[in-house]
Amino acid sequence: MIRSSVLISGDPISLSRGAEETKLAIEAELAFYGLEDEVQVGYTGRVSRTDVVPVVVVYPDETVYGPVSADDAAELVEEHLYKGRVVEHLRVAQEVASAEIDTLDPEGATLYGQKRVVLNRAGRIDPYSVDDYIAYDGYFALGQALAEMTPDEVLEEVKASNLQGRGGAGFPTGLKWTFVAQQPETTRYIVCNADESEPGTFKDRLIIEGDPHAVLEGMALAGYAVGASEGWIYIRGEYAMAKDILNHAIEAAERLNLLGDNILGSDFSFHIHVHAGAGAYICGEETALLNSLEGKRGSPRIRPPYPTVRGFRDKPTVVNNVETLANVPPIVLHGADWFRAIGTERSPGTKVYTMLGDVNLTGLVEAPMGTTLREIIDIYGGGIKGGKAFKAAQTGGSAGTIIPADLLDVPMDFASMREHGAGLGSGALLICDENTDIVDLAYVLIRFFRTESCGKCTPCRVGNVQMLESLERLRKGMARRSDLERLEEIATYVESASFCGLGQAAPVPILTGLRYFRDEFESRVRD
Repeated sequence: MIRSSVLISGDPISLSRGAEETKLAIEAELAFYGLEDEVQVGYTGRVSRTDVVPVVVVYPDETVYGPVSADDAAELVEEHLYKGRVVEHLRVAQEVASAEIDTLDPEGATLYGQKRVVLNRAGRIDPYSVDDYIAYDGYFALGQALAEMTPDEVLEEVKASNLQGRGGAGFPTGLKWTFVAQQPETTRYIVCNADESEPGTFKDRLIIEGDPHAVLEGMALAGYAVGASEGWIYIRGEYAMAKDILNHAIEAAERLNLLGDNILGSDFSFHIHVHAGAGAYICGEETALLNSLEGKRGSPRIRPPYPTVRGFRDKPTVVNNVETLANVPPIVLHGADWFRAIGTERSPGTKVYTMLGDVNLTGLVEAPMGTTLREIIDIYGGGIKGGKAFKAAQTGGSAGTIIPADLLDVPMDFASMREHGAGLGSGALLICDENTDIVDLAYVLIRFFRTESCGKCTPCRVGNVQMLESLERLRKGMARRSDLERLEEIATYVESASFCGLGQAAPVPILTGLRYFRDEFESRVRD
């Protein structure tokens, strides 16, 4: 009889730091004490801070240890699993104090000290085990929908929840689904955008590696709601482990008739396929993604028509990202009112962030919408490194806005951020301390976009090169005031005239950097 479960973070970083050796050492120690039939050992996704991996979580008491090496296995097994005593010096301190999390969420903290909806199972289950997923209410929402709800009722529940797309634009998910469901064409598709090419962004990969079935169930519910019988996951080519986990999860779900033909004895059939991209940043844009999925060159399409009308194979298509789809099962299972009770009135639910830069605790964070950047940094990030002052943050990845300390207390939701000229984007947060040079930061970002421009349109193809040249002159102290004025002029032009959303977003770091830190740019000008 299994009395305890031990899960070890098995993501690429954890494996590079000896997670496999740690797992083997724990299994050997369990065999030494004759506990191999009482304690189950497996891998889980990494959903904690980067500094504490490899993480070992012992259930049912949810004790989190880390970083744990193979040398720690003997003590951990003897003390905790044999004698029943927590090994305090290996234990990870709760990331968020209860008093602090209560100010953000009245229900208090969950595992790792965070309020979790999307990551509720991640860290609690073995991503290779469909049984683990089912044990935590997995596929209950799909079963409930097929047995008790019509497709229109599922669609209306998602609309009522006001779930906004978590890919960056914040477009209402239910409205997008409605556009597809209303099309006269009966062949429709669901496409999951897992092409996470934004530097500093890795939340979707960790969602997949920690809880793949949540994405599959979300896609199946979307297919049921809009009348689609086929779905595709377009995943970044470098995500080899995530791709393997997804394929394994699809096979396991099909064996149990949770995917495939006549799911759970119903008239609804839904098949999911995984397609790996080849590393092009532009394929994160939904129409370029669809072209690539069809075997064409990954370049954006003219819109309209939008994918909801003519998408994959010229059929009506829902394109949602990983985080958006992972929100769907709990919404259907618990109801729209439950979801709207989390976050803010205009932007309900939670948001998953990847936090990097000059904070003490980097990694993955899930917090209610409306949590301020100051709270994210102080509570989840443990403050700025070395006690230095906060200077700026880039929100939304490389194409995101650079914001100053004046916006630290703005609620982090789609509406509030837009009202202050900022955005959430992909959910990547780059925190910068007082020593950060904004000109150098802008240079690094534009150098990336110069390289990754697909070249379809002149504003993006040529404009990024010219912006980079202007920034190089600024950095070398060779620029004149006319160069700075031209930099701003070109950035404004690229933002307004580029063909697709990615090209339009490329100059955003420069424009927001100039808006809030103009003095730093001007200090580089030779009068």
